[in-house]
Amino acid sequence: MDEYSNVIDDFVRQNRIILGENLVGIYLHGSAVMGCFNGQKSDLDFIIVIKDEFPDATKRAYMDMVVALNKQAPEKGIELSIVRENVCSPFVYPTPFELHFSIAHLNWYQTSPGDYIEKMRGTDKDLAAHFTIIYHRGKVLYGKPVHEVFCEVSRENYFDSIWSDIEHAQTEILENPTYIILNLCRVLAWQRENLILSKSEGAQWGLTNIPEKYAGLIAGALADYEAHNANWGQHGKPDETRAKEYADYMLTQIKR
Repeated sequence: MDEYSNVIDDFVRQNRIILGENLVGIYLHGSAVMGCFNGQKSDLDFIIVIKDEFPDATKRAYMDMVVALNKQAPEKGIELSIVRENVCSPFVYPTPFELHFSIAHLNWYQTSPGDYIEKMRGTDKDLAAHFTIIYHRGKVLYGKPVHEVFCEVSRENYFDSIWSDIEHAQTEILENPTYIILNLCRVLAWQRENLILSKSEGAQWGLTNIPEKYAGLIAGALADYEAHNANWGQHGKPDETRAKEYADYMLTQIKR
């Protein structure tokens, strides 16, 4: 993370300039606060909380700043959502957001900024998961303390939020084995023990708590996740039959 400290500092500084007195706080979440950041495989995850409306002209200046700064970010870039303080506590679900950006949307903004500014608003169920990470393990980069801004997300809303990431695991595990294998571990750890874990921590929990016949799958996914250059292709793809069996087992356990 140290190599991106200047990017984070600059991000905070420019948020304060652009948003001014409307800015409530800037909060870091994801792998950057959970001890498993990998510059080649992780992004920088931010939630920005504001007080009042966010005019389109300010959004345009904000997006220009983010796109410029994104060039200095990790390979997966910056991901952020801007939300109003009044949806954080009491928590509103699905959660309204004022603006969102990830590298997946970079081309849209660059080719049609007006269209992006007009349409990139709405509600996002993923924010329940992000708020939960912030509430339990997030870092304040600027502004009010976490527990003055965020309340705890209910189990029902949190599960509904994370379920969408795993509900198609039986097919998606073959397309994105590392993500699905590790995500299933941490979801089951939460379901059984109320643990809020990173993907790496989820894998370690899984190696202890999930049947040993799946240990090879979990260990392989963990090795791929933590490596800087290696991937499943170099180590051999996981066995399709075992991977699907694992996904079916994990989904059954989670749904219980």
